[in-house]
Amino acid sequence: MTPHEITILTHLLLLFQDLLPLTLSLLQPPHNPPMHVPTLVPHTPTPLTRSRFSAEAQLDFTTHCNYSCFHRGEQEEPREQLMDKLAFETLYADGFRTLTTVEVEDDDDALHPTHLPPWTRVKHRRMKRQIYGADGRFNIQGDNFLLDYPFSTAVRISTGCTGVLVSQQHVLTAAHCVHDGKDYVHGARKLRVGFLIPPSINGTKTGLIPNKKPLVRWVRVKRTRVPKGWIQGPQEISMDFDYALLELRWPHRRPFMRLWVAPSSDNLAGNRIHFSGFDSDRPGELVYRFCPVEEESSDLIYQHCDARPGASGSGVYGRVWDNVLERWERKVIGIFSGHQWLEIDGENRDYNVAVRITPLKFAQICYWLHGNRLDCTPD
Repeated sequence: MTPHEITILTHLLLLFQDLLPLTLSLLQPPHNPPMHVPTLVPHTPTPLTRSRFSAEAQLDFTTHCNYSCFHRGEQEEPREQLMDKLAFETLYADGFRTLTTVEVEDDDDALHPTHLPPWTRVKHRRMKRQIYGADGRFNIQGDNFLLDYPFSTAVRISTGCTGVLVSQQHVLTAAHCVHDGKDYVHGARKLRVGFLIPPSINGTKTGLIPNKKPLVRWVRVKRTRVPKGWIQGPQEISMDFDYALLELRWPHRRPFMRLWVAPSSDNLAGNRIHFSGFDSDRPGELVYRFCPVEEESSDLIYQHCDARPGASGSGVYGRVWDNVLERWERKVIGIFSGHQWLEIDGENRDYNVAVRITPLKFAQICYWLHGNRLDCTPD
């Protein structure tokens, strides 16, 4: 099959998968009640010692979770512990760090939402780790795809991960791409974000060099924010807080994807999630995939989207019904974290996992984006 035929086939597949669930869902748009977002009140930052940048980047992130670990989210967490996890570190380009503690001005119902269905038992299946059956990933090639939304929102992280543009100057990624839970990784000292430059723009004429890979334009990061919930806990606990926000030195000019509080999978068009990343087994390529949500907890989205190391930090998005615009919109509802083995009732269940954006996480990330509380509503 020629490169041109592959491009046409990819185009048709992407168009079909995007339109089919949308068409089905439009027959009966969901009734989404207005999402209530708590108000995050930050305290004055406290200076910390400079980072040693002693950690090694861990791209192949795998955790194990048992019954008590899995059902932890169903129990009401003491307010003090929750506030401690929502505190955050800020790392500056020169290695200087601060710790910001927070309060939440809201009632307890907002702190412990119960809109998700309980976990239901699924039939155990033996799966090949991270790739499930036939590989369902697509390489995104050509100017028409690489520079088109939503693929244009995917960026590379210099530590070997992926990120997603969520504002004109911010990138959301996985926390383990920059911090191992104890210290920042070596590459975080001079952290950079990479924007793909298609062959036709970087001086290569299309068709003269087959399968020419895009170049990367790197931009320095001036500030990184990581929740304390990631820094202070063991992996099976802190995976719930595996996200970080990077602030670029200057704004970019590409479209970005807006954040949204993750709804129940029943309120996603086609019950599907999507994400694009830079998987390590396909160097230099942007790789797209989509799949249904298998299960979900209060903090995690369990799915069998094919992925390899390097895809960590990808923005997981779905089509969400926007009550204001009265249409389906792509929104970032999670961050791809890695792989998790669930041991429940003597069975090992195998999933790829994304961290879901809850109302509290939305309020925290929104404050990081805007620096104030006034703009932090899901609309």
